[in-house]
Amino acid sequence: MRSPRDFFLPLAIGAPEPPRVIPPLASRMIHFFDPSNARMVGKLPALAPTVDVLLGNLEDAVEIDNKEAARAGLVEVALTVDLGTTSLWARVNALDSPWILDDLTDLVLQAGEQIDVLMLPKIQGPEDIHYVDRLVAQLEARAGLSRPILLHAILETARGVANVEEICLASPRLQGVSLGPADLAADREMKTTNVGGGHPGYLVRADAVNGEYDAPRVTAQQDLWHYTVARMVDACRLAGIQPYYGPFGDITDVLACEDQFRNAYVMGCVGAWTLHPKQIEVARTVFTPDPDQVAWARRVVEALVDGAGAVMIDGKMQDDASYKQCQKILAFADLVAARDGTSRDGAAGSEG
Repeated sequence: MRSPRDFFLPLAIGAPEPPRVIPPLASRMIHFFDPSNARMVGKLPALAPTVDVLLGNLEDAVEIDNKEAARAGLVEVALTVDLGTTSLWARVNALDSPWILDDLTDLVLQAGEQIDVLMLPKIQGPEDIHYVDRLVAQLEARAGLSRPILLHAILETARGVANVEEICLASPRLQGVSLGPADLAADREMKTTNVGGGHPGYLVRADAVNGEYDAPRVTAQQDLWHYTVARMVDACRLAGIQPYYGPFGDITDVLACEDQFRNAYVMGCVGAWTLHPKQIEVARTVFTPDPDQVAWARRVVEALVDGAGAVMIDGKMQDDASYKQCQKILAFADLVAARDGTSRDGAAGSEG
């Protein structure tokens, strides 16, 4: 058992101190790219201003013969491509793969000052985070890094979901958690082949009227991921880190992608993965607070001043709980405004 007093001490001599607070930064879209694809890499300078996070992918979408080229390509991007204020993340290979050790070693030693977050796939329990935490600290010490690299876990196994609270609390360098619906569906043996999104067979049907069971009845498709997203959000908020929805695989169905992203946003997620440029604007729209909601939140906060008591606004009772909800909306709107260079109402320029 580790003493709480030691939790924020470096795990290697000479490594930077772990962060005590994860900096709250807008990360509405985590946009994936293949670092071994020269054409894709060539578009990064123009793409960077349109996204909050660019993520170099070394894992599943990269063919085995391309693993080393992707790793070298990501180091090259980190060292030579000007991404402005856009964060650079890396998704490394799984901890049981033959590439993970070289992924971590090369990325930290060669590009550790440029890479903000290492995304870790198929995390099963806190022991996985402990392993990477110690190893990255040793590599940081060797590289002489001035700041710690953060970690991000992907929730894509049944065991990972069962251990999500322990995972979120495993290290002070953990930045957040993303839902990985496709791998999770396979591990759970769910009867779907979609990458995220719903399934037409997962629905509820209105009761029969007057015993007419064969008559047409209204049906509504349910959200396959509601339970998992809710549990992930709770675990992340417990640990003071950020929850994200993962990929939506049907690139052509922009409307359904927006629905799935919005479900996650309403439930507390701060962003989602984008796999194609057309999903970038979807994520921006969904994970940017609506100006009307922001204006309402400001009215409530201004009316309650310090959150005490209760007031009626437009026939609706507002009290301390309303005040807290609205403060969260305004805080998130400020993060997004800082990233986009607008006021929290969506107008250009800073708020007076």
